[in-house]
Amino acid sequence: MSSLRIVDRDHVRILTLHRPERRNAIDQALAEELSAAFDAIESERNVRAVVLTGGPDYFCAGTDLTSTAPPATEGGPYGFLARVRRTPLIAAVEGFAFGGGFECVLASDLVVAARDARFGAPEVKRGLVANTGALFRGPGRLPVNVATEMLVTGDPIGAERAHDVGFVNVLTEAGGALQGALDLAARIVVNSPDAVAISLGAIATEAAEREVRGWELTRSADGEIAGSPDRHEGVTAFLEKRLPQWG
Repeated sequence: MSSLRIVDRDHVRILTLHRPERRNAIDQALAEELSAAFDAIESERNVRAVVLTGGPDYFCAGTDLTSTAPPATEGGPYGFLARVRRTPLIAAVEGFAFGGGFECVLASDLVVAARDARFGAPEVKRGLVANTGALFRGPGRLPVNVATEMLVTGDPIGAERAHDVGFVNVLTEAGGALQGALDLAARIVVNSPDAVAISLGAIATEAAEREVRGWELTRSADGEIAGSPDRHEGVTAFLEKRLPQWG
């Protein structure tokens, strides 16, 4: 059974995460579906923009914690977080985007969110570190002090604050994020496909070159926390639905 729904509409490809039993948490199978979807997108000239959504209730809860590591493919974590893309990607966020879900949004080019949506990096609450991009993309896409607050407290911020600091491009009423993203995509697809692809390609290539060190530091931090008893306690407490007891 597929965990990724794919629909085309007026040169826009809509990718909908669909693992409701896990709040759209990403496992290896879904990562591979995403990787295949982005492979296809980059080879299809008819697709001029992409919208990634999780549906009307929530965006994504991040890595499925029954996995031993972030699901990875040739496109990087989750199938697309380390790709250099030439097709604009818009995140349409309802409900929450937490952990790796927040990092999926950070990897998107544009963000549309419902006013009651929330973004968070709760890894420190579980004895983990954000290991799919937030350690360097967070301070790059949000003011450094706001990103730092999120990364060291683990507390989420609301979409209105995220809009105020420039992270969210468009705010909508609850239930309107997907349509808001499609409206934004419509402003893109009327333009020259080559000019858009070349412009985004230049932006993405520069970012990828700049982020090499960020990925190295992330792997180092992830390796360091892997040796800490906090990691085992945090994940165990989360799965057992109790507060962790830090040593």
